[in-house]
Amino acid sequence: MMSMRLSWLAVPVLNTLYQFFIKHGAAQLDGAAGADWLWQALASHWILAAIAAEILCFFIWMNVLSELDLSRAFPLSGISYVLIIATGWFVFGEPIVGLQVVGSGLILTGVWLIAGAAGEGARQDDWDTKHNSLRVDTGKDR
Repeated sequence: MMSMRLSWLAVPVLNTLYQFFIKHGAAQLDGAAGADWLWQALASHWILAAIAAEILCFFIWMNVLSELDLSRAFPLSGISYVLIIATGWFVFGEPIVGLQVVGSGLILTGVWLIAGAAGEGARQDDWDTKHNSLRVDTGKDR
């Protein structure tokens, strides 16, 4: 079984791949409507790859959630935004403006802070347990 760290990292990578595949698949569709559009989409290897990536991501995400608290696992999905901006620039030649760079920095900072806060909560619970175990009940009110 994949380690939790690799599973956790696979989620934003697969989300980014999904968007990459969908972008390529959408470019192949020729403006048909209705059933013709659906058949074109289902015949596209890019769209089929996107569906496969999304299904794989779903099962990995379920595995991650079975091991981690939602409040600790979910912030990782924010990294997808940064990866998608980078993929758009690197693969598709899309321009990146300053606000996107600032926003990406804020997203990464927020993910880092939230991940650190989850660790702080565990340390606080450990401190409370140790602190409460040191109390001696003398039977007198103070």
